This record gives sequence, structure tokens and C-alpha cells, in this order.
Amino acid sequence: MATLQISQVPEADRLLSTDPLALLLGMLYDQQFPMERAFAGPYVLAQRIGVTSLDATALAALDPETLAAAMATTPVVHRYPKAMAERTQAVCRILVEQYDGSAATLWETAASGAELLKRLTALPGFGKQKAQIFVALLGKQVGVRPPGWEAAAGAYAEEGSFRSVADVTSQAALEKVRAFKKEQKAKG
Repeated sequence: MATLQISQVPEADRLLSTDPLALLLGMLYDQQFPMERAFAGPYVLAQRIGVTSLDATALAALDPETLAAAMATTPVVHRYPKAMAERTQAVCRILVEQYDGSAATLWETAASGAELLKRLTALPGFGKQKAQIFVALLGKQVGVRPPGWEAAAGAYAEEGSFRSVADVTSQAALEKVRAFKKEQKAKG
């Protein structure tokens, strides 16, 4: 995988760069929460449960209260720790049942961008827009480019744009994405 700089925390970005499940969960947590904190969340979670990498089988089987408590400890992994703990386990169960417990298998075996988008939108917490952003992130920064990935990602695939986390490659890029989002919000 590529060296990502999404969370702006070196240890968290290293985990995102080497652990596909961490990257997928970071995208899951990127909802009603600051982007860089969302993507640092998998690293914080891993520390709290005492592991160096995340395992979908182990997370799916973890006691739900234990996971929720790990996510709720201050500073929280997400502003809605119980709901995100439930979604984390739901996503992990799907990975175990359909992709041999591997987040990477979810995207590496997709025959097309459309199939990848469909697989992502089938995950709890992944609507069409979030799934398109993740397709763009995989294509732009991770090198996962099944045929038609740009069409599946829509405008998020545009080169040189600063629309989403797919475009965050540095602190300066993060600031440009924030400015774009602020501008879009002001437009209504």
C-alpha cells in the first residue's frame, strides 16, 4: 500500500498505509466527525484493545460492550461510540462472511469500479457518496484501479481536485479539502 497522510498522525497514518481494515474503518468513521480524527480512530482503537493491527474476525467476535467502551474512552474514537462500535462489528462480520475476513479482498477481487462501488454500498454506514469517495481514495492513493473506477467514483476521481479525503496527501492538501467543503457548505 501507499504511504498515506490522512490523519496527520504518523503512527495512525502508518497503520492506515499497512492495514486495509484500518483504512476501511477510517472511512466508516468519517461521518459527523473531523476527517483526520476519524482516520486516526483505527489506530486509537488498536491501541485500546492491545493489538498492532486490526483483525476483522477478532473485532466481529469481540464483546460488544468491550468494543463500545474502548471507543467511548476519552478521547473518543468517534462522537457516537456505541453506534460506531455496532457498525464496526457489522462491517467486520460481512468481511468475515463474504471476503475471508480481509478488507483488501473486498477491493482486490472487484472486477470493475461498478462492482467495487456496489460492494462498498452494501456495507453498513456506506452510502453512495461515501462509497464513491472510498473508490476514489483507493484509486488515487492506493493504486486500486479496477476498470471503470473513475466512473464509479464520479467527481471524486478528478485529478487535481481537493473534494474529499481521497485528495488528502499532506497538511496543505487537508487544508484545501477543508476550504472546499466549507465553500460547498456555504453554497447550501
